[in-house]
Amino acid sequence: MACNSCAIKNLIYQYAHHIDNGDLESVAAMFAEGKIVAVDQRGGETDVVGAEAVRALYRSFTRIYDDDGSPHTLHMTSNVLVDLEDGGERARARSYAVVFQALGDFPLQPIIGVRYFDTFALGAGGWRFGERRIDVRLQGDLSRHLLR
Repeated sequence: MACNSCAIKNLIYQYAHHIDNGDLESVAAMFAEGKIVAVDQRGGETDVVGAEAVRALYRSFTRIYDDDGSPHTLHMTSNVLVDLEDGGERARARSYAVVFQALGDFPLQPIIGVRYFDTFALGAGGWRFGERRIDVRLQGDLSRHLLR
């Protein structure tokens, strides 16, 4: 049996891989039974619930480049702390992410720093996201990453 915290960390890291590969369908599928809570810089929150809503959200603001179908980003996720709860069927995690981006005319640079606050539930198919709260802490030049 795989360790629970390892399986949860794999979900956290898989999210980054999907985004960096431009695979917004797989990002959305990770939240089929969950939600993303976006927190703006004024503390306002927006709940994005279910795969369809998450897919629409990411498509509305993520710039995908035609040359390779990706946003030309690398999400570096670190400082992952996992806490198991409720007899091992629920968990919480906290982590940091810094997103780097580079293009031919846009030198490699960090473009955003966030904290993730996640909840997970264990079901018949394994661990799944319950909620991902994205708290933006640092912002750089997002002009080549975001559509709006």
